[in-house]
Amino acid sequence: MKLEELSPALGSTHVAKRKGRGHATGNGKTAGRGHKGQKARSGGGVRVGFEGGQMPLTRRIPKRGFNNIFAKPLTEVKLYDLDKFESGAVIDTEALLKAGVVSKCPNGFKVIATGELTKAVTVKAAAFSEAAKAAIEAAGGKAEVV
Repeated sequence: MKLEELSPALGSTHVAKRKGRGHATGNGKTAGRGHKGQKARSGGGVRVGFEGGQMPLTRRIPKRGFNNIFAKPLTEVKLYDLDKFESGAVIDTEALLKAGVVSKCPNGFKVIATGELTKAVTVKAAAFSEAAKAAIEAAGGKAEVV
């Protein structure tokens, strides 16, 4: 095979439409832009979210609360997920990833009280719900905030 013998796969390339090159092409004269108006002009058109002068939807809808754009969301881990480990195990981010309980955990995890925990395990997490912390300690384990 030589460099000059290479060609793209059949059907993967398309011939570009040549706008404004005569009426026989079907895209002549106004070049598919219609007659006059803002969108027919060069550089014409409106910005994203513009509604013709009407008050835009993003400004009509009431804003409530506070949204921290710097917040790093924690991955949720439930008590029944922790019950999969052996008694006496130390559960941290690496252990959860290795066991396949979570697929990714970029900012740490928070343990929430869904399900039951029957084994005494040491959990090293970024956060715990009050009920989850109580359940871990009731099972004879430790809840450590990392």
